[in-house]
Amino acid sequence: MAEASRTFHATLFSLPTFSPRFHFKLSYSHSHPSLHLKRARSVQRSISETKTMSLNTTLPWGCDIDSLENAEALQNWLSDSGLPPQKVGINKVEMGKRGLVALKKINRGEKILFVPPSLLITSDSDWSSPVAGHVLKQQNVADLPLLATYLISEANLQKSSRWSNYISSLPREPYSLLHWRRSELDRFDDLRRRIFSKHPHLFPKEVYLYSMDGKVALVPWADMLNHSCEVETYLNYDKSSQAVVFTTDRAYQPGEQVFISYGKKSNAELLLSYGFVPKQGTNLNDSVELPLSLKISDKCYKQKLKALMKHGLSASSQCYPIQISGWPLELMAYAYLTVSPPSMSKQFEEMAAMASNESIIRKDLRYPEIEEKALQFILDSCESSISKYSKFLKESGSMDLDITSQEQQNRGVFLKQLAVDLCTSEQKILYRAQYKLKRRLRDMRSGELRA
Repeated sequence: MAEASRTFHATLFSLPTFSPRFHFKLSYSHSHPSLHLKRARSVQRSISETKTMSLNTTLPWGCDIDSLENAEALQNWLSDSGLPPQKVGINKVEMGKRGLVALKKINRGEKILFVPPSLLITSDSDWSSPVAGHVLKQQNVADLPLLATYLISEANLQKSSRWSNYISSLPREPYSLLHWRRSELDRFDDLRRRIFSKHPHLFPKEVYLYSMDGKVALVPWADMLNHSCEVETYLNYDKSSQAVVFTTDRAYQPGEQVFISYGKKSNAELLLSYGFVPKQGTNLNDSVELPLSLKISDKCYKQKLKALMKHGLSASSQCYPIQISGWPLELMAYAYLTVSPPSMSKQFEEMAAMASNESIIRKDLRYPEIEEKALQFILDSCESSISKYSKFLKESGSMDLDITSQEQQNRGVFLKQLAVDLCTSEQKILYRAQYKLKRRLRDMRSGELRA
């Protein structure tokens, strides 16, 4: 799959000890989508300006994403700098362009890598330009932009920087959505709207390595590891060996690619952050956002809207994640509120609280008298989304790639396929939800007929 080292945006990951506690909450978007689009355009302009600046100043940076030209130099430098003998090495791999493959047999439960603290780049690392580092630290710049600036400062020193071999190994132009060209983003407008609207800050949520007192770190060598949905092992700091390691949760034979997990993320999150979409059906954490909204024609519209806004929910629409395994209680609560009649006005507050995930008491919220209507409302919303996906996938076959070179053609075809893969995987989740809802409604209605 994709390298962890997409750019400093992707490599500035905190060594993962991921927690699923924010799985549903992060998916809610309480702001209007147009605000996120404006932010997306702003970021895209910033990226374009940064690229222009880099071209004008000829700032040296990285290599092609599938290149092994600097791999040997990187490995030699790491060894000379204190990296112990390794059981893995850099090589070309399927899908991920580059990755770490086993050089010897690796057993399940074995600790590997052992990257020493001297090779980690953190906020405490010494700057080749001490004045620049001092100014940034004086201004209390957060770790992520601080480390990004650190890399740029070191790259400007070229071979005189201690980190030149590492910087030369980073991909010059990754496939992360944050680095798609403006024209490419415009071609996939529907995709962009759905992705950016659920990520208001446009960057993946960092998770800190608690065993290193919560420090964010760049980890040369370890960031060559690619993600697999089929493993559940993460990088961590091992205090006994005083090094960054990870413990394998499966055995590897010589020549096999070694994987870690980038966290329990949906396909959309992986595409946004790292520039790839897992093979269909392999990501059990995949989800799709289902937009729901109150009916303006509802006699109790204002009363329901007031209840929702009291609990921080959007006045226009609300998005909830649906997975292959089902949907959250919050979505069901919103559906109950939407279809509830005036006679249930005393329950509006309870439904809105549950829909916002702010209810103190967690319980299986059920209103049998309106359950059929609520399920039908969710089914109608699913089928509306399915039709939009179908339209996008149908039109994707005739998209103009605006090709002027072979390199652009390869990139254009690849990005187009990423968009299609993402939409296909999300549509599959919606089809599964549609099947479950129809079966549930059929059983309810057949039961009524028998009665």
